[in-house]
Amino acid sequence: MFVSFVRSLSRRGTHVPVFRFSTYSALRNSEYKSDAPNYENILTESHDKVGLITLNRPKALNALSSDLFHEVNDALKKFDNDSSIGAIVITGNEPGADIKEMSDQTFSKSYVTNFLGHWGEINNVKKPVIAAVNGFALGGGCELAMSCDVIYAGETAKFGQPEIKLGLIPGAGGTQRLTRVVGKSKAMEIVLSGRTFTAQEAEQWGLVSKVFPVGELLEKTIELGQEFAGFSQPVIQAAKESVNSAYELSLREGCRFERRIFQALFSLSDSKEGRVAFEQKREPKWTNN
Repeated sequence: MFVSFVRSLSRRGTHVPVFRFSTYSALRNSEYKSDAPNYENILTESHDKVGLITLNRPKALNALSSDLFHEVNDALKKFDNDSSIGAIVITGNEPGADIKEMSDQTFSKSYVTNFLGHWGEINNVKKPVIAAVNGFALGGGCELAMSCDVIYAGETAKFGQPEIKLGLIPGAGGTQRLTRVVGKSKAMEIVLSGRTFTAQEAEQWGLVSKVFPVGELLEKTIELGQEFAGFSQPVIQAAKESVNSAYELSLREGCRFERRIFQALFSLSDSKEGRVAFEQKREPKWTNN
């Protein structure tokens, strides 16, 4: 089954694609389980120890609405609190277009309601979150992908921040995360021109980890999630927290934070198990303690 997701912006009859995740459901080597809570805009399921969130709002053509994002946040929180899940994948389903939520926005309304503020809740997830992106990942779609810990992309994927063409700028981290990855000059070019860039360019600049043929994308993303989930979960989460601290701290403070985490992990049973297993030349048996 091939599924795709696109968010688009339309203005005066002009169609500007903004976001699409695309996946190939070839999960032959994983154990599938539908979690199926009563969501209206997303689908959730699990594959072994990997939680999968699929954006699914076909009646509104899958625009990245507030309601959709509230459901994504709820699903992320549920997977984050589920001890049987070790990693989370976000992908999408079916193309579409909708800018209704922005059409009547004013400064006072968007400021008082903190419009787009809830998009940042993904940053509170302790477990690794991986984006599977194909087709267009523009505007809010690019920002959602950059909010994830790892991005895998299909070979036809395109990224960008075209808000400048609508008299806006990115509002969910686009100017900040993109600059930290690709540098000031390249980020300025992308944001100020609104131009798109390919998955191959994104990989070359370090925005995307790997690029795959479209038909292999979701399977490879799930496999990475299963790899993450196969390690000690306290250690995986500590490693994620330490890497993320590099964006917030000076080099001196970041190294100090990393060292404290490193030292603290010696208190874990899993740390001792990992070292003993290495000495005994066997696979470790993690207990997540």
